[in-house]
Amino acid sequence: MLKRINWRPIFKCFAWMICLAGLVVLMSFVDGKKKKLVCTNVKILIPGADNFIEREEVDAILKQSQGSLIGQNLAGINLQRIEKNIIANPYIAYATVYADMNGVIQIEIKQRQPILRVINSAGQDYYIDSNGLKMPVSPNFTANVLAANGDIMEHFSGKVDTLITKLAVDLYKVAAYVKRDTLWDAQIEQLYVNNARDIELIPRVGNHRIVLGTADSLETKMRNLLAFYKKAIPKVGWNRYKTINIKYINQVVCEKNKIDSLTGEVIKDRVTDTARQSRKVVDSVVRVQIVTDIQGEGNSKKEKVKKDTRNKN
Repeated sequence: MLKRINWRPIFKCFAWMICLAGLVVLMSFVDGKKKKLVCTNVKILIPGADNFIEREEVDAILKQSQGSLIGQNLAGINLQRIEKNIIANPYIAYATVYADMNGVIQIEIKQRQPILRVINSAGQDYYIDSNGLKMPVSPNFTANVLAANGDIMEHFSGKVDTLITKLAVDLYKVAAYVKRDTLWDAQIEQLYVNNARDIELIPRVGNHRIVLGTADSLETKMRNLLAFYKKAIPKVGWNRYKTINIKYINQVVCEKNKIDSLTGEVIKDRVTDTARQSRKVVDSVVRVQIVTDIQGEGNSKKEKVKKDTRNKN
């Protein structure tokens, strides 16, 4: 009779019961020890190079929340409330708060990562972070990020908030794209929104403006610009053109700089960041259209035909 009994599932069930009982005993032991533990130290970890928030500010949040933690019984400290109060800070993306068996409260904080600083048409100054959320500027730290100004209507309430207008979303997309690419991150230093609500890229190298338009087909537009930089700029120089328009995805349209008739040098358009907001430049310029396929030699011929036609007229 005993030989017919399958003992394997019985032993397995018995083993699980022993493990469960052991776990209950261990949990009760830990809970009992925790009730006797007091906070011996508070360790705050804030990784990253940005310093929007300092340890002293976190200490102030802790004291305001539950007073001085060191010396308090761990069972009487509300770690969830501490975590919630820390996350309420506009410069903190998230925080993790827990206590170890040595009585040390560990606080790990991740700061928000701004990728764009915006000055809207009303003069409000704020950041847009890597998640596309508006956040205030800090009196403690200035992030080294792209700046955007001009005809920007996106309002800022002073608190962390989502983007409302399509233009602001486009600015965020452009800033995120530039930050991801080492070449454009090194070349593009500012975004500007002109009176036609087109986004312009202001480069570090070259006395020209890049008219992007919107963030639609962004990768295609930037690929066209890169092809233009590689094929055309080495032949004509960085200061040949005043504007490079890439808003149309099937072509690159350029506007030449004016040339001084006496010296033969380019008359540079010197504008400050403030002046860019009210830029109105009227020039008699030669317009040159350069098709996206810049692989052949046909570009210079097209330019010559346009000039000859203009002279005949």
